[in-house]
Amino acid sequence: MANYRAGRVKQEIQREVNDILAKRVKDPRVQDVTITDVEITGDLQYATIFYSTLNELASEREKTQKGLEKATGLIRKELGSRLSLYRSPEITFKRDESVDYGNKIEELIRKLHEEQE
Repeated sequence: MANYRAGRVKQEIQREVNDILAKRVKDPRVQDVTITDVEITGDLQYATIFYSTLNELASEREKTQKGLEKATGLIRKELGSRLSLYRSPEITFKRDESVDYGNKIEELIRKLHEEQE
């Protein structure tokens, strides 16, 4: 039964963090961030939030990560007031590498098609 609750909490966190980033966080470093996934522990104490950006430069990615780390306190406070949990989870942000991986695979397939023609 706890699995269902963790799944619901995960979806709520994803939706609320996207909303908080869009409406409450004024930092320009986190302007184009999209939350792609959330992993939460079974006891709902820790959440890892995966995000993606359109920036491909390493320096821009680093700035985005620092901006998110700086906004973590505000985001956690907002989550605590928006979610009906006993305790708001500790959150950490990680960049979602699956988008880059998908782009790399797409480029390899495109090159294969070009070589066949």
